[in-house]
Amino acid sequence: MFNKILIANRGEIALRILRCCRELGIKTVAVHSSADRDLKHVKLADESVCIGPPPASASYLNMAAIISAAEITQADAIHPGYGFLSENADFAESVEKSGFVFIGPRSETIRLMGGKTSAKAEMLAAGVPCVPGSEGVLPDDETRCREIARRIGYPVLIKAAAGGGGRGMHVVHREEDLVTAIGLARTEAQAAFKDGSVFLEKYLETPRHIEIQVLADEHGNAVYLGERDCSMQRRNQKVVEEAPAPGISAAQRAEIGRLCTEACKRIGYRGAGTMEFLYDRGQFYFIEMNTRIQVEHPVTEMITGLDLIRAQIMVAAGEPLPYRQEDIVLRGHAIECRINAEDPYKFVPSPGVVTKWHAPGGPGIRMDSHVYAGYRVPPYYDSMIGKLIAWGLTRESAIARMRTALSETIVEGIKTNIPLQSRILADEGFCRGTHHIHYLGERLAEWS
Repeated sequence: MFNKILIANRGEIALRILRCCRELGIKTVAVHSSADRDLKHVKLADESVCIGPPPASASYLNMAAIISAAEITQADAIHPGYGFLSENADFAESVEKSGFVFIGPRSETIRLMGGKTSAKAEMLAAGVPCVPGSEGVLPDDETRCREIARRIGYPVLIKAAAGGGGRGMHVVHREEDLVTAIGLARTEAQAAFKDGSVFLEKYLETPRHIEIQVLADEHGNAVYLGERDCSMQRRNQKVVEEAPAPGISAAQRAEIGRLCTEACKRIGYRGAGTMEFLYDRGQFYFIEMNTRIQVEHPVTEMITGLDLIRAQIMVAAGEPLPYRQEDIVLRGHAIECRINAEDPYKFVPSPGVVTKWHAPGGPGIRMDSHVYAGYRVPPYYDSMIGKLIAWGLTRESAIARMRTALSETIVEGIKTNIPLQSRILADEGFCRGTHHIHYLGERLAEWS
């Protein structure tokens, strides 16, 4: 087992990793920007190293500074959390070549699954259903692009091959708009990801976003831990997540889970990962794989009783998975609301000092947050300041507990999206479980 782990992240996920390390008796190194010296995990870590000024490009994305910090503190391994460098194959490779263990998949696996076209090819070869689309990136030939779009059938979705988060993504309903939209998507993709490659997929009008959590070790073992529904989202950014997904049968779960674990074995996957799908009219369609821990991993932990961060660390240390598929039992229902420092309806970030902070409690309630009274939310990073999770034996009880928990949560000094979360939890469509990925965007026009 590792003696010391460097945590290459910030905020709630860095604190989550630190707590797990403490439980395992592993020493920790917190790296931070000059704006983050007062973060809770920085104060609690065994050692801390400032790696640069506030901009992420000069600190949390500075590979050389992070690896140097690992060298001077004599860490054994680096945990990237999510975001920042967590899915950067070059960073994982540099960590490995520098003599440290990257707590995640091997660099070649990240590279393979990081390209949406190569990932889709692997999934098709493994028998995983995929959204109909172009075979690889689109050519420069405009006539050929039109032919591909006609074969798929309009509407089509243009997507950046190397990125996510909605950047480089455009829906095209008419052939006369195709070439212009492809050019725009390529420009956006180049600016965001330094790779202008794009590809086409069939645009599904009102699908749900469902993902399968997998765990795999380097000994050829892999399990799936059920599914999560992340359909409540705004501009491709998740707002509310839950597990299990409403309306998915045990047979459907077992079949798609089996395909995902077989795919993991095929590519030699190691660690925690998530297969993301669009679900439409009873069918799953693979869209991408996240080769890291997810923001929404707590809902899976709540219904399985497993610690996914612990599993990541154990697998990275060479341990085999301690459970088989038949050992994984789903119990109850869990919902997660992302708490963001932003205007609840205009979505303008709200940095500043948190003058009062009160986290909710009660049966089945969990708050993952790095915030405390007196903490200053910086303007440089993602606006998420916490994740509120509610568990219940049924979906209805989880919703009821979440409503109560949201009403008990007190954050003063800054604006948060708690009013929006309360509105979502009271929404009839959400309570029925009939929402889809465009649902929240449609409701916001009425609510704001």
